[in-house]
Amino acid sequence: MTLIRVSEAARFLGVSDDTVRRWTDNGSLTALRDESGRLAVDGLELARHAQKLAQLPDDPHRTGSSARNRFVGLVTGITADKVMAQVELQCGPFRVVSLMSSEAVRDLGLELGSVATAVVKATTVIIETPQGKGTI
Repeated sequence: MTLIRVSEAARFLGVSDDTVRRWTDNGSLTALRDESGRLAVDGLELARHAQKLAQLPDDPHRTGSSARNRFVGLVTGITADKVMAQVELQCGPFRVVSLMSSEAVRDLGLELGSVATAVVKATTVIIETPQGKGTI
């Protein structure tokens, strides 16, 4: 079982330590103690809680798609020339950058502060882990 300290759990979910403690107090997460006696949560339970929190409402405009990685966020940057544009989204704690045509930016009505969804379909995804195992 991977134990994750409250401060790290909060960082992973983009919430405060107090929010994670409230979740342990109200039973949304099970409070455990790590080998140092600090408050922690089970990594698998935290992952399931994160999935539950991340559920997006059904989008009536969404078409069928094989892409499963969808990040809803706010447009924080648009750098465009006559042909191409770089669009930046802030999706919770994650920055997502897309390169597209300037025409697509206009067609989508993208502007700073607008809400957009980044849909990622990749054949290569690299997954890294911290050194060692156990408590993070």
